[in-house]
Amino acid sequence: MANSYFQFKHFRVEQGQCAMKVCTDACVLGAVADLTAATRILDIGAGTGLLALMAAQRNARARVEAVELDPAAAAQAAANAARSPWSARIKVHAASLAQYAALAPARFDHILCNPPFFRHSLRSPDAQRTTARHTAPDTLSFPELAEFTARFLTADGRLTVLLPPPEMLHFEREAALAGLFLAARLTLRHRPGSKALRHISSFTLRPQPQLSRELAIHEADSEAYSAEFRTLLQDFYLAF
Repeated sequence: MANSYFQFKHFRVEQGQCAMKVCTDACVLGAVADLTAATRILDIGAGTGLLALMAAQRNARARVEAVELDPAAAAQAAANAARSPWSARIKVHAASLAQYAALAPARFDHILCNPPFFRHSLRSPDAQRTTARHTAPDTLSFPELAEFTARFLTADGRLTVLLPPPEMLHFEREAALAGLFLAARLTLRHRPGSKALRHISSFTLRPQPQLSRELAIHEADSEAYSAEFRTLLQDFYLAF
């Protein structure tokens, strides 16, 4: 059973009311996204509020909004934000993306999303977990995410998304249809040369040269974390 909380160096994530707990790949997304120039950041499908909290820690100038469909998860994300050192800069909305779009928010410099991605597998009997992990008519869809981004991203802004490789290819097609361009891709692996675990890809409104890199979580023949992974997460993980 997963812990009811995850303690980071500068904040604590309570997660007992959320279907999706804190996981390594989401932490990588929160640490690797280029937030340097962002003053308005949006976390879509916030869950525990992890990405919003990481964004607020990494960029002291940014105001961060988060949208979460599930009421219990939204309440927990809001509580996590309220207990953090950046409570004044994080606002959580308990709403669908369509409901949030209807509020006509100002455009964002960076949008972060770890969307539901199991498109063809059996849905969980746990309705909350299904909403968090599986694409379906009642969950966030790839076209909806792409179209929202095209509408609410600043001219020089970025969308950064975390997905397994097959689902990322599908999302890239939807992004292109919405007028977004692939700008960068990080391939996340357990170890050097192992099967690609996730892609963390960034999209922009204007075409530019595509950048590619890889990150291995562990050393080649060891359970030890790789030096690059440790460096990336050193401001967050207590162990580092």
